[in-house]
Amino acid sequence: MQSTDLGNKESGKIWHRKPSPATRDGIIVNIIHNTSDYHPKVLRFLNVAFDGTGDCLIAGDHQGNIYVFDLYGNRFNLVQRTAQACTALAFNLRRKSEFLVALADYSIKCFDTVTKELVSWMRGHESSVFSISVHASGKYAITTSSDTAQLWDLDTFQRKRKLNIRQSVGIQKVFFLPLSNTILSCFKDNSIFAWECDTLFCKYQLPAPPESSSILYKVFAVTRDGRILAAGGKSNHLHLWCLEARQLFRIIQMPTKVRAIRHLEFLPDSFDAGSNQVLGVLSQDGIMRFINIQTCKLLFEIGSLDEGISSSVISPHGRYIACIMENGSLNIYSVQALTQEINKPPLPLVKVIEDLPKKKLSSSDLKMKVTSGRVQQPAKPRGSKIQTRILKQDLTGDFESKKNELPDGLNKKRLQILLKGYGEYPTKYRMFIWRSLLQLPENHTAFSSLIDKGTHVTFLNLQKKYPIKSRKLLRVLQRTLSALAHWSVIFSDTPYLPLLAFPFVKLFQNNQLICFEVIATLIINWCQHWFEYFPNPPINILSMIENVLAFHDKELLQHFIDHDITSQLYAWPLLETVFSEVLTREEWLKLFDNIFSNHPSFLLMTVVAYNICSRVPLLNCNLKDDFEFFFHHRNNLDINVVIRQVYHLMETTPTDIHPDSMLNVFVALTKGQYPVFNQYPKFIVDYQTQERERIRNDELDYLRERQTVEDMQAEVDQQRVEDEAWYQKQELLRKAEETRREMLLQEEEKIIQQRQRLAAVKRELQVKEMHLQDAARRRFLKLQQDQQEMELRRLDDEIGRKNLTGNQAAVAKEMRADADAYRRKVDLEEHMFHKLIEAGETQSQKTQKWKEAEGKEFCLRSAKKASALSDASRKWFLKQEINAAVEHAENPCHKEEPRFQNEQEDASCLPRTSHLNDSSEMHPSTQISLNRRAVEWDTTEQNLIQKVRNLRQRLTAQARHRCQTPHLLAA
Repeated sequence: MQSTDLGNKESGKIWHRKPSPATRDGIIVNIIHNTSDYHPKVLRFLNVAFDGTGDCLIAGDHQGNIYVFDLYGNRFNLVQRTAQACTALAFNLRRKSEFLVALADYSIKCFDTVTKELVSWMRGHESSVFSISVHASGKYAITTSSDTAQLWDLDTFQRKRKLNIRQSVGIQKVFFLPLSNTILSCFKDNSIFAWECDTLFCKYQLPAPPESSSILYKVFAVTRDGRILAAGGKSNHLHLWCLEARQLFRIIQMPTKVRAIRHLEFLPDSFDAGSNQVLGVLSQDGIMRFINIQTCKLLFEIGSLDEGISSSVISPHGRYIACIMENGSLNIYSVQALTQEINKPPLPLVKVIEDLPKKKLSSSDLKMKVTSGRVQQPAKPRGSKIQTRILKQDLTGDFESKKNELPDGLNKKRLQILLKGYGEYPTKYRMFIWRSLLQLPENHTAFSSLIDKGTHVTFLNLQKKYPIKSRKLLRVLQRTLSALAHWSVIFSDTPYLPLLAFPFVKLFQNNQLICFEVIATLIINWCQHWFEYFPNPPINILSMIENVLAFHDKELLQHFIDHDITSQLYAWPLLETVFSEVLTREEWLKLFDNIFSNHPSFLLMTVVAYNICSRVPLLNCNLKDDFEFFFHHRNNLDINVVIRQVYHLMETTPTDIHPDSMLNVFVALTKGQYPVFNQYPKFIVDYQTQERERIRNDELDYLRERQTVEDMQAEVDQQRVEDEAWYQKQELLRKAEETRREMLLQEEEKIIQQRQRLAAVKRELQVKEMHLQDAARRRFLKLQQDQQEMELRRLDDEIGRKNLTGNQAAVAKEMRADADAYRRKVDLEEHMFHKLIEAGETQSQKTQKWKEAEGKEFCLRSAKKASALSDASRKWFLKQEINAAVEHAENPCHKEEPRFQNEQEDASCLPRTSHLNDSSEMHPSTQISLNRRAVEWDTTEQNLIQKVRNLRQRLTAQARHRCQTPHLLAA
């Protein structure tokens, strides 16, 4: 047993030499974690969990250090330091590099093992989380504490639902059933409910267990197919529930040493289709016992009283068991090593006694009785003839029985009867039956040594020739072909090996060991004599097929011969692809159920039967391309008819041409090490190997020379590119320089033009400045003059105000009288105007239209004449007033009153509306409009007269002031 101390290392190898676990304990490696501080101490592991592949696991200690152990790559890495103890782990999420960890602060965190970063932080529990169950799709997770269970969406890391319970009823465990959408909740009162995950609808409740064997359930386990639930507690009894029938169907009593059960877990098997039969039971004494729930037999156990187990986890594929020991270390167990004694074939019942070297024994010299399959001591002969017959009959029966007995309790004859009755094996048990029929040894060590040699050089570029979309499938195919090439050198040169192996690789891609051993068994038994004419197709095998076809269907064979179609076209494509190109997956599985259950000649007979069953379309084919297409594509053919035809050919073919007389019987692979495969012309393979090596060396030399030439060419090209770039750069610089010169010239021209415009503007500004200075000087002189005049006028106004103060009362009285008179006149005119409007409206209703037109025309002419007369009178009156005012200003000392009266008389005597007063000849509406215009003219005329009067009075006052000024100055 190897032991590894993690110490303070963050990464390293798990083991330093290849582990070889012993059968007695099965321990691959013991992992401990001791600190290398001044006071060293042991860090105890608390939880462990496997990922979906089963080759990696994570483990956390009580200080929060979480390690990832890659058992396939032999590496460990420290991926997180949480600084607090972890209470639960889960590593089977949808994103393979992420894991969930429940911590002592009641929170759940999601970390990434590659980036070592925190992905999400989920809170919601109020007590310690002791269980994390992840849905089969990896999309949901259920975290369980003593008081609640919560359903989380791992895409958004949001809580979807929460299971609340009464305080009096605690939760034991809530988890997803494998490969289903059902949640199982188990409570401390032994009640078990099943819920639909999406709707949380209660699907059913299991009934209470019988009172005679009633125990309080504390631990639970479910088979991978979700059909059987195992429950246990503080008792040595185990209850097995059938979840489909929803009833308790078995109670298993453990040994008396078992007083309480601490953990339960089923051991997966690759060939049981999920109906696990082996259950691991961890009891209070620290020993985990594995029992068969059908036979109730103890198979093996791990742990001991001195080195007890605290908790354990089994990998999904059932290869490893990871156990946390009571001393805090971590043990990894190999299930294959633990079950090696169990899976051993039984000892042969018949012993062969060899003859002495020099003495020949006759049948009368030895007599044996075989009873119930046991060899007994010789007895005295009574009748050699009868005794020899009995001996022969008994030995034949024993050998026949031995021949039909298969591992795992199966019988080949019974399987053949079952196969003939149903046509195929049950899908659920097919892989298990194939493993038994082929008697696969499962040599893990030998297969690992082949895998450790790495990818064979022949298959390094496999993806170029066979582009497969699935990278996983391509990787498994590459590994399997490499292992076959390392097993026997002939397979590195076999061009059709990928075609032969691909359907099995696709079928067993999750179990590479089984895949390799199935293909190896197929090659050893069903591909006998295929490589004797290597590298050509097996002419001998194709001749057997052609002989059988000639016996059963001469017409079809003659049709092939007439069209130059050989067995390399109608038989070899079916053999090298093992019918995978012409059959669907279901048809192919059904066919190989029959091939693996019969003699190796069955495969050759299948080729003949396929041709015979397709004779109608084949007889209609005349072109070689049509035949090639037919044997490389799927056709409308019933596989059941083909299989029945194969059995018919097996029974009716003569012995001299029957392939079974030329092929050996089935031989299984040897246990421990694989047999040497050398059934091929070694000198050809060696020559091809040498030639290939020579060609490879020549190719390497050529590649080196080509690389040198390419490097030189690259340098020349690089130099040429650099030269071209330099010349282009120089040309660009030259063009840029010319462009800049042109730009400078243009800029200089623009500057000259701007200078010229600036000079012109300066000249204009100087002229404007001179004009402005002249204008400012004139304005200044005028301003001085105006100020002097204003000062004189101010003095005149002051003198005038002093003289006019006494006459203000009389002037005001006169103005009020004039205003009253004017107001009365306006009221009278408005009254007359309204009357004229009323009269005009009455009269307008009685007049005719032609008179209205004449009236309007006459009105317009009259209005024009009146307007002209009025304008003339106003001009004349205004001229007279202005003249009078000017004369008065020139002679200020003359008397004004008579002049003013005369002017009034003259103004009153003016002919204003003498021509418009005659209204007898006008239309009433016209008369009203003329009267309105006359009133407006009178008003305007009065305003003008008033303005003239005011002007005259002001001039008169100024004249008086001037006349009185000399007297005032003299005074």
